[in-house]
Amino acid sequence: MSAAVSGDCEPAQSMFLADSASRALGIEIADLRPGAATTTVTVGETMVNGHGITHGGYVFLLADTTFALACNSRGDAAVAARADIRFLRATRLGDVLTATAVERERFGRNGLYDVTVRRGDDVIAEFRGDSRVIPGGA
Repeated sequence: MSAAVSGDCEPAQSMFLADSASRALGIEIADLRPGAATTTVTVGETMVNGHGITHGGYVFLLADTTFALACNSRGDAAVAARADIRFLRATRLGDVLTATAVERERFGRNGLYDVTVRRGDDVIAEFRGDSRVIPGGA
């Protein structure tokens, strides 16, 4: 993992290192700073559905992982309270997907984040997640 990681984001990076599902899929952190994260993954053989395109669940997992990094990047343990995704374009075996999460708003224990998943310049999916800080950590 040769990522640019802000020193303030150590708790989020530690959370990711303990995330067996995301790491087994091959997701890597490209950038991590307070309120934002970027990750990448290459679509592998086990990620393609019966139509020969990337299974939507894997696109969601990439976006959700990036959302988790962003909403935990300020040192508070946070979980998803709600999330939804819009699939805009299909991807295929070998495509490199990049997800970028941006914090839109934080208020009290709540946060609102947008994640864009791209293949090169093409927008593949748009994800929106609401986070909730867990009192006392996870």
